Amino acid sequence: MKTLTTIQTNKVTKILLIVLASSILLTISAKIKIPFYPVPMTMQTFVVLFIGIAFGYKIGIASVGLYLFEGIIGLPVFANSPEKGIGIVYFTGPTMGYLIGFLFAVFISGYFNVKKNYLLIFCKLIFATAFIYILGLAWLGNLIGWDKPIFQLGAQPFLLAEIFKLSLLTVLYPQIKRLNKII
Repeated sequence: MKTLTTIQTNKVTKILLIVLASSILLTISAKIKIPFYPVPMTMQTFVVLFIGIAFGYKIGIASVGLYLFEGIIGLPVFANSPEKGIGIVYFTGPTMGYLIGFLFAVFISGYFNVKKNYLLIFCKLIFATAFIYILGLAWLGNLIGWDKPIFQLGAQPFLLAEIFKLSLLTVLYPQIKRLNKII
């Protein structure tokens, strides 16, 4: 009985450490900006999908949820914080829809289990990423007005970078999936 309790405690500890490490990785991915035309690229969407693939949707949602909570309470974890604000004020700004979309994307990338069909893997990742952009554009349109070119402002500049990130994740998918064994 004592051994079973020890095993359960070890598993919970591992999961908590993975959630914390994933939140830290998301923060790092938000802060590192890669020069890309026409706007700099962060690796946040890559890391969100990576977490879902590697650890599944439950740990993925916990990780992204912790990241969002950290940002909402004022920790400077988001891409342009503290320069452009912190806390709930920053969270409810132009990027809120994208940030909430992270929850959907990590769920989808972690829930659907695709074996070695690279076309299906790529389609799954496009589907997951679409939620980030749909929610992001919906929030952006409500915030700045639908009379503005929402797609050109909130999606088009990032599409080349997203295709690159999704292609990289697709190729690395089998190796990333193996990380699930550490749980």
